[in-house]
Amino acid sequence: MTATAGTRAATASRGVATTRSGHLRSRRRRHRVAQVARFVVALAICAVMVFPFYWMVVVSLSPKDELFSTVFKLWPSRLTLDNFTGVLARYDIVTWFGNSFVITAFVTVLGVLVNLLAGYAFAKIRFLGRSAVFFAALATLVLPVQVTMVAQFRLVSDLGFYGTYWAVILPSAAVATGVFLARQFIIGIPDELLEAARIDGAGSFRVFRSIVLPLCRPLIAVLVVLIAMATWNDFAWPLIALKQDYLFTLPIGLLFLQGQTTPDFTQIMALSLIAVVPMIVLFLATQRYFVQGIARSGIR
Repeated sequence: MTATAGTRAATASRGVATTRSGHLRSRRRRHRVAQVARFVVALAICAVMVFPFYWMVVVSLSPKDELFSTVFKLWPSRLTLDNFTGVLARYDIVTWFGNSFVITAFVTVLGVLVNLLAGYAFAKIRFLGRSAVFFAALATLVLPVQVTMVAQFRLVSDLGFYGTYWAVILPSAAVATGVFLARQFIIGIPDELLEAARIDGAGSFRVFRSIVLPLCRPLIAVLVVLIAMATWNDFAWPLIALKQDYLFTLPIGLLFLQGQTTPDFTQIMALSLIAVVPMIVLFLATQRYFVQGIARSGIR
């Protein structure tokens, strides 16, 4: 009887083990299927997002006679750089590129500095009306750009900046989005760390320079990418503020090409590719810090 009971117990335990093993295999199989499904969906989304850029590259490297061909091709029959050389020869692309670079560089440096200082003040310095001023700044996010253009134009005109780089640079030095991101990021820095520095005799600016700023590298990467991309691609305000042709930026030059009587779409794509590449390089260079900064700035 005892041997029979032991045999039954062993059989039951083996059955339970077999059942558990089957459940584990089934769970692993479902997990692998789910992983493959997520990978396929992610790959499809990436393909949809990358295809416009891919098509821009294809058109910019294609001969003109293939653009309106009845045969659809995902890759040109022969590659050519004539579109790039043609657009560089016909238009002052180097000057437009230089204008965009100078304006974007100045706006990015000033914007990062001003937004960091404002975010530090709203996050760590107590003053009367701090919350009211911060929410008033956030309220400007709901205002369309066109609403402020008249006041902005009168301001830069009265200051004597109309028709210069400063007419584009100064109004873009601080934006509510940057202030919000900076405040949300700096709030996460422990107050005890700042208080220890103040006990050692450091003032507010010294605390900002020596403690807050080194900890804000991910935030700086986020601000650099967002501000640089917005400034580099900005069209409406530079078109109004820059009245001379030699001050035009790349987006204005691209509109100039599109407005021709017989626009050359291959050259338009070539100029578009020239305008896009710097921002792609910038994002790839700051990608690691950019992801960290977004994750720690309260944006989900």
